Amino acid sequence: MTSIDVQDLTKEYGTTRAVDRLTFSVGPGRVTGFLGPNGAGKSTTMRLALGLDRPTSGTALIGGRPYATYGEPLRVVGALLDPQAAHGARTAHAHLAALAASNRIPLRRVDEVLEQAGIAAVARRRVKTFSLGMRQRLGIAAALLGDPEVVMLDEPSNGLDPEGIIWIRELMRDLARAGRTVLVSSHLMNETATFADHLVVLGRGRLLADTPMPDFIAAHTARRAHVRTTDPGRLRAALTRAGHQVAVADDGRCTVDGATAAEVGALAAADGIPVLELADEQASLEQAYLALTANEAEFAATPLQEARP
Repeated sequence: MTSIDVQDLTKEYGTTRAVDRLTFSVGPGRVTGFLGPNGAGKSTTMRLALGLDRPTSGTALIGGRPYATYGEPLRVVGALLDPQAAHGARTAHAHLAALAASNRIPLRRVDEVLEQAGIAAVARRRVKTFSLGMRQRLGIAAALLGDPEVVMLDEPSNGLDPEGIIWIRELMRDLARAGRTVLVSSHLMNETATFADHLVVLGRGRLLADTPMPDFIAAHTARRAHVRTTDPGRLRAALTRAGHQVAVADDGRCTVDGATAAEVGALAAADGIPVLELADEQASLEQAYLALTANEAEFAATPLQEARP
């Protein structure tokens, strides 16, 4: 089994501790979202795992080994950290061909991943002429070049158009379904919610959460149900007696904090109160993430109304 295993990992830059005794594992067969505010240590952790920096203490292993010990690492790990890494004077094909040669990857894979990434038509163009989205696709093609068991992507949808975002989303899911280990760092909560099965969340270099995404959302958002009835007064009285907080709108719709739709429906049925609509509020990943990391952001803007003199 090829996994990413981080154990008691610490990285200090002078007096700044970017990663603080971090421990987690990323296993195969699922997409793991790697989340946290700017400065949380996500990029540093990925660099440490890829041997681009040395830890102050602890380990970051891939398949039980340091990345640097692999003779042909692209066959084991594919990574996108910086879409600007390709030399601007090279063509896309030449860039990938050089990577392939360095890891004894058959040259035919270059054409295959260019096609897979949707940039085969510009394979002979110099990288310096590429847009951000085209460079992003080239970086993803490079990550796929060795058909690796582990894929690590930092902000993979950055610069992509809507078609590209759907493509990378499906690609990550396909890789996970094929049993690959997929770690994806992102700041886009709504997008992460469409592809991640599991979440690892950092704050100021420390581990805040390591859990399946549905459990994360449930743990960090409040239960709330919405109900509409022809007799909101009676329903409110019944719910209040049961200890729930109820807000009633002018159209008879009620918002019930701390309750599920099933609980509200049962109370209404017990009192013979007709119910026209009943649903649980669908909490979002963004709400849960902001609730957890509210005090962990290194930089936070002042709301406009507070900033005014």
